[in-house]
Amino acid sequence: MKLKSVEPKTSEITPKALYMDRRRFLAAAASLGAVALAGDKIAELLSPSTHVFAGNKLAATKSPISTTGEKLTPYQDITHYNNFYELSTDKETPAKIAGGFHPQPWAVQIDGLVNKPQKLDYDALLKIAPLEERVYRHRCVEGWSMVIPWTGYPLKVLLDRAEPNSKAKFVAFTSVSRPSELPGQQRDVLNWPYKEGLRLDEAMNPLTLFTVGLYGETLPNQNGAPVRVVVPWKYGFKSAKSIVRITLTDKMPPTSWNEANAHEYGFYSNVNPQVDHPRWSQAKERRIGEIFKRDTLMFNGYGEFVAGLYKGMDLRKDF
Repeated sequence: MKLKSVEPKTSEITPKALYMDRRRFLAAAASLGAVALAGDKIAELLSPSTHVFAGNKLAATKSPISTTGEKLTPYQDITHYNNFYELSTDKETPAKIAGGFHPQPWAVQIDGLVNKPQKLDYDALLKIAPLEERVYRHRCVEGWSMVIPWTGYPLKVLLDRAEPNSKAKFVAFTSVSRPSELPGQQRDVLNWPYKEGLRLDEAMNPLTLFTVGLYGETLPNQNGAPVRVVVPWKYGFKSAKSIVRITLTDKMPPTSWNEANAHEYGFYSNVNPQVDHPRWSQAKERRIGEIFKRDTLMFNGYGEFVAGLYKGMDLRKDF
């Protein structure tokens, strides 16, 4: 029996508390004559923790593989409206408590079906390839979306360094496990550590980005510091955060949300307006900062790059 389509609650899509805080601040500022404050001071009052978890500036060239003609989502919203269950199950709390997570020093182990297994520290990871700034649409399975300027380089470059062998068919990602620093991991919400995976050809696609920053700065903790992947044609939970291990395998790897509820979260999880989530439609989305909904694009608008990966597949079955 098909479940009744239910829209996500507005509170799950638009951060009401953030909106109300801004209104209260602006009202108070007007009454106190605070318009004389410098712009950066106002920004700090609006968001005292915005830059706390972001680190250094990153030198990157703008990539031709970018979404153009769409307004960027403000840094404030990208860093204060997050799905990061390692910290919290709501959207606003991760930014408030992320300071307890210490993403340095860091290293990523690359192993499995590779000819050159290796462990690379953060500084080495930054030197693998020139950094690029790529603007991508980000579509959450819950129905909200953003447009984010990420910084990174193609995941393919990193994987090629390890030389996947002929038996490798999939790539498994394992995120960090630190319950003492990540309070969400002290709760039995998911089977920790967080696990995600891609087919090898998906991981090698030019769009798949090994990501180290956003808006020209190193990643804030709540956005997956210090390294993550971004897979822009899939729902956001497929883009693993705070990665510590990348394993090449010949079998489809287990993934956290699929383990938790395979009926709702398939392995592929491509953005597809024709395949609804069992509890709500995926035909529309609400861009953060906008009132009205817009049509969801097949493959999040990146079909020219990725549609060929799924030729002959039933995308309703392989959702």
